[in-house]
Amino acid sequence: MGNPNVGKSVFFSRITGVKVIASNYPGTTVGFTKGSMRLGEEEVEVIDVPGTYTLEPTSKAEEVASQMLQDGDLVIDIVDATNLERNLYLTQELLERQIPVIVALNIWDDTKHKGISIDVAKLEEHLGVPVLPTVAVTGQGIKELVDRIPEATSPPLPQRTRD
Repeated sequence: MGNPNVGKSVFFSRITGVKVIASNYPGTTVGFTKGSMRLGEEEVEVIDVPGTYTLEPTSKAEEVASQMLQDGDLVIDIVDATNLERNLYLTQELLERQIPVIVALNIWDDTKHKGISIDVAKLEEHLGVPVLPTVAVTGQGIKELVDRIPEATSPPLPQRTRD
């Protein structure tokens, strides 16, 4: 799950091997695609959902994404690392609903090119869920993220307040 055009379908293809038609503009995925992956000794279902900015749907694609949460056990929240402010709004909504989440800071390679510095450990501590840098198009960080999925299966830690 994540905002439009953050690499959700590429990420999905990387972890499942299922090819999804995607284009470089928002709204390409309007339905959902199912695949599976091995997680330890278990085969688990993975679903690629349309991009959404919020859990309060304003379009058919967002409605599909929001409905999929009802049956899911975990959300891999794909976030554009070059635009955290916009992308973390959805992350915050997921956490407020006590949905188990792991965050992929995707498009990580572009943060260096754009001079963006993100303290991943600090962000992980603040959110209370695993956060990992990824580059879905190259596969960078995908294995590390998948290896940490078991850490995200319990409800997120309570949000810390600023002092």
